[in-house]
Amino acid sequence: MADWAELWRSIILGPDKSWVAFSNGTCVILMEPEADLAAQATRLLAEWGPVHIATPSADFSVVELDGNQGCVVTCHHPDILSYVSPEAGASEIAVGMLGRQVRDQDAKQLVIAHVEDRRQP
Repeated sequence: MADWAELWRSIILGPDKSWVAFSNGTCVILMEPEADLAAQATRLLAEWGPVHIATPSADFSVVELDGNQGCVVTCHHPDILSYVSPEAGASEIAVGMLGRQVRDQDAKQLVIAHVEDRRQP
């Protein structure tokens, strides 16, 4: 497993954003954090993460990260992102399909790799 905590820390902009990384590379950013970040992120990913072909859940966009660091694949929920390494494929469609697969897999497994709580006390 990759070090999802370090990777997402380098990607997510804004020192006050709390987020949860899942075991395959999906990250849920919590713009309105609740008391239990893990439960909130799990609930969001379970609802918005599964892919259903021919629906908005199957749509994606690919954002290439600076410095050949890989790509982030977005979906129909603005706060759910998946990471794809630079070795994964050359074409944007291949990267997008892989990112979508990662999100779907994380939405089914719901295994948390890291919780980043950046709320101010």
